[in-house]
Amino acid sequence: MKISFTGKRTWGVASVVFIVAVWKLLSLLLGSEFVLPSPEKTLLTTLKLFGEKDFLAVVGSTVARSLAGFALSMVLGIGLGVAAGTDARFNAFLQPILVTIRSIPVIALILLALIWFTPGSVPVFIALLTMFPFICINVIDGIKSVDPDLKEMAAFYRVGRLRIIRELYIPGIMPFIISGASSAMGIGWRAIITGEVLSQPHYGIGTLMQGAQTFLNVDAVIAWTILAVVLSFFFEKVIRAAEHRLIAWKL
Repeated sequence: MKISFTGKRTWGVASVVFIVAVWKLLSLLLGSEFVLPSPEKTLLTTLKLFGEKDFLAVVGSTVARSLAGFALSMVLGIGLGVAAGTDARFNAFLQPILVTIRSIPVIALILLALIWFTPGSVPVFIALLTMFPFICINVIDGIKSVDPDLKEMAAFYRVGRLRIIRELYIPGIMPFIISGASSAMGIGWRAIITGEVLSQPHYGIGTLMQGAQTFLNVDAVIAWTILAVVLSFFFEKVIRAAEHRLIAWKL
C-alpha cells in the first residue's frame, strides 16, 4: 500500500512539473508578459496577494457565498431527492424540472440573476441552481439502488415511512450524497467565480479577476485563478474526509 501511495504521489508531482514546464516554454515562445507571464512572476504575484489589505475579506466573501449556496443545495437536493426517490409520482413531476435547470446555460442564469438580485446574491443563486440538480439526482439514484428485499421486508412489517427513510434510505444513499456533493462543489465553485466576474460584488475573487483583466494584469488573473483552484482542492479534500467518517459503517 505504501509503495502504491508513493507511486501515485510521484506521478502527481510529475504532472505538476510538466504543467509548469509547458507554461514556462509557452511564456518564452510568446515573449510577452502581457500575454502569458512566466511561472516565477505569477508565483510572486500569488504570494503578494496574501499581503493585500482586503485579502481576507475578498476570499472570505467568496467562500461564504460558496458555503451558502452549497448548504441550500444540500438541504433542497436531499429533501426533494428523498421525496422523489420514495414517490414515483413526485419523481415524474420533478424530472422535467431537473432536466430544465441542468440544460439552461450558466451564463443565461447569471444574466437573469443580474436583473433579479443584488450583486452579492447573484453568485449564491447561481451556485444553488448549478449544485442542486447534481445532489438531487444522486439522491434519487441512491434510493433506487437500495436493496429491494429490505424495502419489501420493511413494507411487510409495516415500518413507518419516516423510520424507513432514517434507518434504511439515508445510510444506503450516503455514498451517493457524498459523490453528488463532490461534483456539485466542483461545478458550483466555478459558477460562483463566474457570477462574481459578471455581477461585481464589492468583495469577491471574481471581482478582482475582472479588475485585473481590465488593466491587463495577466499575472494577477492567473494568481487569483491559482488561489481559486487551491480553495476548490481544499473543499474537495474536506468532502472526501467527511466521506470516510460518514460511511465508516460500511468498512
